[in-house]
Amino acid sequence: MDREKNDTYRLNWDNLKTEWPVWIIMAGLLLAAVLVYPHLPEQVPSHWNIQGEVDDYQGRFFGAFFFPLMIVGLYLLMLVLPVIDPRRENYARFRGAYTFLRWGFVIFMAILYGVTIAVALGYGMDVGLVVKAMVAGLFIIIGNYMGQFRHNYFVGIKTPWTLANEEVWQRTHRMGGKLWVICGLICLAVSPFNTNWAAVVFFGAIAVMTLVPMVYSYLIFARLQPR
Repeated sequence: MDREKNDTYRLNWDNLKTEWPVWIIMAGLLLAAVLVYPHLPEQVPSHWNIQGEVDDYQGRFFGAFFFPLMIVGLYLLMLVLPVIDPRRENYARFRGAYTFLRWGFVIFMAILYGVTIAVALGYGMDVGLVVKAMVAGLFIIIGNYMGQFRHNYFVGIKTPWTLANEEVWQRTHRMGGKLWVICGLICLAVSPFNTNWAAVVFFGAIAVMTLVPMVYSYLIFARLQPR
């Protein structure tokens, strides 16, 4: 019992001090926002369609500060959520994977912010290609770690059946991890193409990696029920 208690996820200095690389990245983003703000145009691109064309703009302040502040806020949320999770003790069983997830989120969003600012400052860049390739890479990386996720209420494939049964959770995440890697590779393969068929394949792969694990979790749950 004492060992289990000691392994529970905690927010204390011993754990938080190992997060210093992420703190440096987030501080750098906030500093970059302050420095770049005077040089941004009045309207900053904020959204691109699947062909990589800008289809929405926001004001200068939003363009400079929204991403850094959102990254900091969501990072802090990811630190706090395990503390209030009823299955808090399970986070110690996939601490490395969860740390990678937090850090990966910050790095992913930081790169996306950099791309957005570069385009706003007039640097030519195929945003559609960059974003699609990054998203595909994120799917592949998360898929490689997904099998390590342990039973919890905030991270992973959460269906009524995975949450109700730990074996269903484990089997669904092992299968889901492999599927995410495969679908991520498919998305990566079609990301250089700005065509309708490539968009169908890209979003079709996302639909498969979302829906198949849900159906699979139900089938496994039903199979495990006593007859």
